[in-house]
Formats: sequence, C-alpha cells, structure tokens
Amino acid sequence: MRFDLTDLRLCLLVADAGSITGGAERAHLTLASASARIRGLEETLGVALFMRHRQGVIPTPAGRALLAHARRVLAQIEQMRGELGEYAAGLKGNVRIASNTVAMSEFLPDLLGAFLAEHPNVEIALREQTSPAVVQAVLEGAADIGIVSDWIELTGLETVPFRQDRLVVVTPPGHALAALHEAHTPREVAFVDVLDSEFIGLPEHSALAEHLDGHAKRAGRPLRYRLRLRDFDSLCRAVAAGAAPGIVPLSAARRSAASLDIGIVPLSDPWALRTLVLCVRERDALPVYARQLLEWLAAPVAANENGTT
Repeated sequence: MRFDLTDLRLCLLVADAGSITGGAERAHLTLASASARIRGLEETLGVALFMRHRQGVIPTPAGRALLAHARRVLAQIEQMRGELGEYAAGLKGNVRIASNTVAMSEFLPDLLGAFLAEHPNVEIALREQTSPAVVQAVLEGAADIGIVSDWIELTGLETVPFRQDRLVVVTPPGHALAALHEAHTPREVAFVDVLDSEFIGLPEHSALAEHLDGHAKRAGRPLRYRLRLRDFDSLCRAVAAGAAPGIVPLSAARRSAASLDIGIVPLSDPWALRTLVLCVRERDALPVYARQLLEWLAAPVAANENGTT
C-alpha cells in the first residue's frame, strides 16, 4: 500500500480546519480535487477517515490513527529536509509555532524576524491559540514549538523558560484608577476591584481575552466591553482617547505610554504575573531548523527587557 505525501498533508489540513473546504484552501487545491483525494484514500484503505456533518467534518477513530502517523511521517520529512539543507541550497524548512496572545504580539515579531533574516531557507507558520490549545497542539504533533503560560499543565512536554509577562490596567486620563498611577508610590489593584468598569478589549476569541474572561466568570462578574480591537497598540490608543480602561501586558503599556497619555496600574492577582515557557514534545526529535529556532528563542535576554526580568 502506497501513501501520497500530498494526501497525508491534506488530511492534516482538513482535520485542522474542520472542513474539506478549509483544508482544500490551505492546501491550495480545488474542493473537487481535495474531495477526490480523500475519497480515493478512504477507498484504498477500506475505511472512512472523516465523519461528514453540516458544520464540516471530524476524524473517525481510523482517521485519528492516520493523522497521528501522518504527523510523524511529515515531521520526519521536515527533519530530513532541514538536515539536507545544511548541504544543499534551495531546500525549505518549515517550523510550526503555536503561541498565546502576549508572546505572539509582544516578543515574537522581533525574534522571528531576526531568525528568518539569518536562515533564508526557513519558513515559519505561526498561530495564536489559548495556552490549553497550544499544549494540545504540541502533544498531538500539530505544532513543533508552543509558547504558553506556566500555570498550564505541561506533563509530557519538555519546557524552557522564555519571558515574564505582567498584566496591567491601562487607564484614560481622569479615570478613577488613574489616581493609583499618579500616586507617589503607585499601587496595585485587584482584578475583582476593576470589574465594575467597562473595558476596551481584544477580539472575543483571542487567547488573552479568553484568559481574562475566564477569571472574570470565576469571580462571578463577567467583563463588559465597550469596544474590541485587534491589537494592544490600537487598544491603548482608544484608552488614551478616553473611551474606557483596558488590560494589556506591561511591555505594551510602557511602549504606548511613551507617546500616549495613559495610566498604568499593575494587577495584584498572582495569575497576572506569569512566566512564559517554550514547550516541545522532544527536543532531540525536532527537525534541525526547529531545534535552531528553539535555541534562538531560549537565548538569555538582557535584564529588565520589556519591563521584566
């Protein structure tokens, strides 16, 4: 029995997208071609790989088994590609990263840009996910490297410290919380004590928004949003214009405060000060480019970079 690598990649993309249409788009295939490939593979194997339903598809038990093998096969191909790339120009290596909002927005752009500049034969697929989803992606082989907060369960993964991340409230001029920022000795504020306010926030399904919404629900007082914006810089601009406070990483707050009139009040809750970690299933089993990127990201940073140590 022979397997086509294109079919294996397509199955992974379909499972990831939750639909044959989405998988076909990511594989740059027509829907008819993608459907024919999956149907042909199912006929060859004599078993259904996906259950079709109105919202899309989900893998059958046989499909999940195939996906697990496909991930291992394609990871081995990437490892071979990376190692051969040491000797032959023109081969491309691809590294898949799953990251939470803060790392993706605040730390990765400069680091990944510099890495790509030094490694012209590497491509990086970067996806924003919540910390639990990142861990699942790494465990299942859907991501080579994950970046999560250390509060999440990481059993079965190898981890390396990455950065520290402190969440703060950014306040408009004249807001009641601004007095805490302007005090001679700035004070912290508990998350539960700001829940009477309306907020400027990130999109509903962003990792940080889901994280904050979870803590608010546990406190029995859901967050109320006047506006949601796609990134920290836009959020801080709306705050400075007087709309409402917001919650962002300290690094983003300090960057915006250099040009905007906003207050910065740290959250006192233990969960607001988090260590971000890099996680992988097995460092030695990573393709060579993924190992190089892991080492690049794990390299020590100067003390107090981005307002943290």
